[in-house]
Amino acid sequence: MKCPHCHKEIPGVSCPQCGAVSPEGANYCMECGFLLKQKVDDTKQDDTKQDESGFDFENRVLCPDGTCTGIIIDGKCTECGKSYDDLKKLNK
Repeated sequence: MKCPHCHKEIPGVSCPQCGAVSPEGANYCMECGFLLKQKVDDTKQDDTKQDESGFDFENRVLCPDGTCTGIIIDGKCTECGKSYDDLKKLNK
């Protein structure tokens, strides 16, 4: 593959879909748009979906206040600070 500006030879990869050559490291084929490589590094993903602190975001409890965007950790909201039990009583 040649650079369109300086005409130097640059490394390229062939698309398995259409056979066109795209620059090495390209995410998509320049001709047909086929996904050449995954953007997310699969080795960094795990099944627990936890952050560095060990918090499980899949099973988080959202603040039931209705206007707050916090999550409940240790019995109270991380944003508004209200007790989860008090908020549940208000929403009954």
